Amino acid sequence: MTIGLFDSGLGGLSVVRRVREHLPRADLLFFADQAHVPYGDRSDAELLQLLRANLAWLDDRNVAAIVAACNTSCAMAERHGWPATRAPVLDLIAAAAAAVERSGARKVGVVATAATVSAGSYGRALRATVPRIDVVEVAAPELVPLVESGAAESAAARAAVARACAQLPPGLEAVVLGCTHYPALAAHFRSALGDRVAIVDPAVVQAERTAALGLPEGNGTLHCVTNGPRLPFARAVERVFADATVASIDPASITHLNAR
Repeated sequence: MTIGLFDSGLGGLSVVRRVREHLPRADLLFFADQAHVPYGDRSDAELLQLLRANLAWLDDRNVAAIVAACNTSCAMAERHGWPATRAPVLDLIAAAAAAVERSGARKVGVVATAATVSAGSYGRALRATVPRIDVVEVAAPELVPLVESGAAESAAARAAVARACAQLPPGLEAVVLGCTHYPALAAHFRSALGDRVAIVDPAVVQAERTAALGLPEGNGTLHCVTNGPRLPFARAVERVFADATVASIDPASITHLNAR
């Protein structure tokens, strides 16, 4: 039985990595919607259309579960509801709320895409889960393009993270990486935030929840698919997972799904 995951791009690999740590024998299918990355500056209507298409693409491949690896998509679902699927869907923002509750933090910042912050989904989820929590959400639209372009370790990325963190108020106990691209920038976040602020990666709890489904083990295969350029995607995947197989599909296939 295969577990499906999806994201707008390379960020979802951070969730794939965590899931493989917990389920090394699971068969995984990861879809990166790179034809439409970044999601953060798109309208709600566009994002809902893409969410429906991404879920349908995985559902059509008879995955046993769908693990959301895109915070922006989860923010849209929190506001407008999850499209119907045969497979159960694991919500990443719900996992983030559980991770923050576990941390014990009560003064929390969230750094995310502009669309996620505009939706306000993190604030609602955290306040519903953690009593008397103080939440501040900050948009960081520069970060996803830097990761997608392979510049995560650059001085430009370090400066962009510093600018985002400078918008956060002092005295925070934890900061949530509210986009799955951001773990690739974790060293920059640590440098900007210092050692006293906990950095929360929701992928950790998302992987735990995936393992808790108790699905039968497979052969540990990982198949990664993009509807963007294959070669840079393959290079990025192979830097993290040497055993992965990589494929590309026509971007129009997702457009066709949107028309359903």
